[in-house]
Amino acid sequence: MVRKAFGLLWFGLILGNLAGYFGGVSVPTASASEDRRPNVILIITDDQGYGDIGAHGNPMIHTPELDRLWSESIRFTNFHVDPTCSPTRAALMTGRYPTRTGVWHTVMGRSLMDPEEITLAELFRSAGYRTAMFGKWHLGDNYPLRPQDQGFELAVYHKGGGVGQAPDWWGNDYFDDVYFRNGVPESFSGYCTDVWFQEAMRLIEACRRQPFFCYLATNAPHGPYRVAESYWRPYADKGVPEPMAQFYGMITNIDENLGRLRRALDAWGLAENTLLIFTTDNGTAAGLAPKAKADQWRGFNAGMRGQKGSQYEGGHRVPCWFYWPRGGVVGGRDVAVLTAHIDILPTLAELCSLSHPRSTTLDGRSLVPLLRGENAAWPDRILFVHSQRVDRPVKWRQTAVMTERWRFVDGRELYDLFDDPGQQRNVADQYPEVVERLTAAHETWWQSLEPKFDQVVRIIVGSDAENPAWLCAHDWLVPTTEQCPWSQELIAKRLATNGPWAIDVAKAGRYRIELYRWPKHLKRPMDCRKARLRIGGLTKDCQLTPEEPCAVFELDLEAGPTFLQTWLIPIEGPEFGAYFVSLERL
Repeated sequence: MVRKAFGLLWFGLILGNLAGYFGGVSVPTASASEDRRPNVILIITDDQGYGDIGAHGNPMIHTPELDRLWSESIRFTNFHVDPTCSPTRAALMTGRYPTRTGVWHTVMGRSLMDPEEITLAELFRSAGYRTAMFGKWHLGDNYPLRPQDQGFELAVYHKGGGVGQAPDWWGNDYFDDVYFRNGVPESFSGYCTDVWFQEAMRLIEACRRQPFFCYLATNAPHGPYRVAESYWRPYADKGVPEPMAQFYGMITNIDENLGRLRRALDAWGLAENTLLIFTTDNGTAAGLAPKAKADQWRGFNAGMRGQKGSQYEGGHRVPCWFYWPRGGVVGGRDVAVLTAHIDILPTLAELCSLSHPRSTTLDGRSLVPLLRGENAAWPDRILFVHSQRVDRPVKWRQTAVMTERWRFVDGRELYDLFDDPGQQRNVADQYPEVVERLTAAHETWWQSLEPKFDQVVRIIVGSDAENPAWLCAHDWLVPTTEQCPWSQELIAKRLATNGPWAIDVAKAGRYRIELYRWPKHLKRPMDCRKARLRIGGLTKDCQLTPEEPCAVFELDLEAGPTFLQTWLIPIEGPEFGAYFVSLERL
């Protein structure tokens, strides 16, 4: 596989450039030209909607630090992301519609981002910035898809789409968990959000004399809704139903950590020249409770229809704030122009003098003119978001085609947001010319995506960068009709389903392949009598005793792309795929 030109640079620089972080070695002083470039901290929370912030009109939630940042920032009030996690993250990282990158789902191998995409971290790294990410990646847990493979010198993260999901360290529950530091498991003390912010602040302090890019992606307030009672009990006492009370409590904890971060930036003399961006990845998940009792709080969605996963405004319109005092990006000003996640990369490229290869076409455009107040010259745009939680995208499935005025939904419904921001009146019959124009725009966009639909993003096995490679059923390529074992709960229940992994064997040779029902470190018996493996055109069987924790195969593999599928036949009940597999080149 052809890697990106500057990919080999990172490996040699990791130990040297992060020595100050790990071992107290002094950090080199930046040149005068570097010093003028801003540090960048991009904060993205998970499942927090536009209405889950006090400054946006929610009278119940307590977010004083977010409210303060809102009051000081330039706010994009018509900013859109995709309605679910991984697609939004792929767009932020690349400046391209996520389907182009291979990402349109959150599981089933369709949350894996093509490693040939050029990421924000790679651009910052090639421009001399230190790069680090903390929290949720959700674009691939194996080489060459991990954050440390995609431009981040340092990555401290959980696996999968959330703490405690199938690929994550078994038993993680948000408190005192095991996370991964550049792929190596490590025990941490404290609540997950506190850990991400603490690790970020350690890195920032070590890098304070050299420009840095810090991607701080909290898993909170994504479910399961767990936080110390001191955060959620005050909401419950005021009539907020569960789990919204816990959801709000998780946001209040994020808010406290934001305050700690900003005070640290002040203390280190970094606040003036640090560009701080706050956004979220989709609409609210638990911030609405339409079936709440009459005496309970039902939530706040800023008058929007829909929530996480929805093609309506509440599913994809989210906060996006920029704050950079030295650059004049301040003042508490709203920008109501239509913008989106695909605009973040080109904006940062212009602000931070990042060079992007001309061979890659970006879908987004720089927001710098809007940050400068030059709204008059901004062109009328047509943007697209969709929720494709299927194995192959379906045309018009949960889709919104957007202009400043119009929202064309699912190819059938047209809403005039100037007169109907709550999207209650379908006026498609009244404006056939608008329907025709937006339908044609969608057709052109869809045709540009189609080449990606039948491609797969492959996990590389047998590479020196990850040997052995640990695969999880979270990434099986399964049809939409089958349930994917994406959570530890489904695996514990022995979900009877199966699917292949798309892999690429890096080097021909002898391989040891181990099939597990449970993660290896648990050392639990599989209660199976037989195992089967198919890789390429080769099929092998293995007899087992119930007490054995894994099935072991050794075989010679040819280099190149292929598929791996496994079967475990239990003592009783239906067969299922091995949820965890280790592939080691011997």
